[in-house]
Amino acid sequence: MKLYCLSGHPTLPCNVLKFKSTTIMLDCGLDTTSVLNFLPLPLVHSPRLSKLTGWTSKDGTVNLEKELKECAGRVFVDSQPEFCLPERELLDLSTIDVILISNYHCMMALPYITEHTGFTGTVYATEPTLQIGRLLMEELVNFMERVPKAQSATCWKNKDLQRVLPGPLKEAVDVWTWKRCYSMHEVNSALSKVQLVGYSQKVELFGAVQVSPLSSGYSLGSSNWIIQSHHEKVSYVSGSSLLTTHPQPMDQSSLKNSDVLILTGLTQMPTANPDGMLGEFCSNLAMTIRAGGNVLVPCYSSGVIYDLLECLYQFIESANLGTTPFYFISPVANSSLEFSQIFAEW
Repeated sequence: MKLYCLSGHPTLPCNVLKFKSTTIMLDCGLDTTSVLNFLPLPLVHSPRLSKLTGWTSKDGTVNLEKELKECAGRVFVDSQPEFCLPERELLDLSTIDVILISNYHCMMALPYITEHTGFTGTVYATEPTLQIGRLLMEELVNFMERVPKAQSATCWKNKDLQRVLPGPLKEAVDVWTWKRCYSMHEVNSALSKVQLVGYSQKVELFGAVQVSPLSSGYSLGSSNWIIQSHHEKVSYVSGSSLLTTHPQPMDQSSLKNSDVLILTGLTQMPTANPDGMLGEFCSNLAMTIRAGGNVLVPCYSSGVIYDLLECLYQFIESANLGTTPFYFISPVANSSLEFSQIFAEW
């Protein structure tokens, strides 16, 4: 048995397990933190952004005015944002037989894997994971394509030039592997390779291994996976939660008697209390609204937003602020709310 880690992000896993003559990819999360190095894509023309000063080294020997812009004491790339992909040099990804997806946040790199590596295998996921994952990919493509940028910045990626750039561009790793966003055609092609499975359904892989998804309690359709041969049991535990929220509770009993436990997506704030955080959020929200202000909440278009909307609605009513309007702003907002009803049993 061999396990390869292809992701440098602790909560966006991408691992490959070689087990009993099968090669299994466990999730393919997309690290989007690289976009913080790029200028934003404003929906309306921004005079401020269009007049930013281009960057030149202090001694004048390096001039990247067309590619890099200075803003608020930092230097940003003036180009279409690019993403940091899972490692693709460690092993031949065309040899992967199966991809197991644990939740819709951990499949955002799927089109890069299935469409550009020679992958010919099968992807397994639950129906909510597939459908909501499609929404998140569609939203991402929409955000990128609605404000297209003609120019492509590549000179700054030169290793010799990158060394003289100011941070954090100077510290950025493997910038030559960063890629622009995929297209909807690639999304549809990638998702056509997904085969749907239900909780506790057993799927045979080449007669050597049996895989089965279990509820992880993290999001609608989210799964942990049991990978079992005749004599060994491997449990893959990704994003999981014991909190009582909108998805089905986590199935813990089926993880017992595992020979190997692979843990990913572990919380980086184990001491954070969601109830306390939500209480503080609601009190600040009420204070802001009573002062005549507006509250902007950045969040994913699926997942914790369902619990947040329910809590906020109850709080707003109890605080006598029932006339306050809610706006859910996303190109896929309506579809997301519909799926939250359709997949309520998950």
